[in-house]
Amino acid sequence: MPRDSQATRARLLDAAFTEFAAYGIAGARVDRIAETAGANKRLIYVYFGNKEELFDEVLRRALTEGAESVPFDVDDLPGYAGAIFDHLVARPDLMRLRLWKLLERPSATGLEPDAFRRKVAEVAEAQQRGDLARELVPDDLLTMVLAVAQAWFFAAEGRDAGEGGQAWSPELQALHRSAVVEAARRMTEPRAAHQ
Repeated sequence: MPRDSQATRARLLDAAFTEFAAYGIAGARVDRIAETAGANKRLIYVYFGNKEELFDEVLRRALTEGAESVPFDVDDLPGYAGAIFDHLVARPDLMRLRLWKLLERPSATGLEPDAFRRKVAEVAEAQQRGDLARELVPDDLLTMVLAVAQAWFFAAEGRDAGEGGQAWSPELQALHRSAVVEAARRMTEPRAAHQ
């Protein structure tokens, strides 16, 4: 793909991310995506197929970027939870995109199940070594760590968002991050460490 095509494709993906995060698949408009990207609407269909396929590509790109920004570390699941929290604070639109995916396309597609299975296998190995708590099965333990990392983004009543959804103050963000890390530590720490 020539350089101009790659740049146009990237602009379309960026504009589509913003559109899908704001409106979901059903509410997103291809016209707005093309206009925001400064591209011809026809190119969306040429590069991505239909709107659902464009959404899938936007989601795949977001998941890939997230995995690169927050590498999985089975040896420090509390730190991993804290890093996910930080990533989501910096990009709250990721949670909105994820919520739209869960609402409009709830079945797992693409990278999600494979990445989750690999992480679960690493958790199982760490549990076998005695490095992680064994009270929960591996997929439950990983799910709970991920849930803790994302919890503040579902608890709108607990957010300190001001007019227009401003971000948390640095102090409140640090406080919430600390709680996320501590909760993940308590869940993942082997039982002997608690005594």
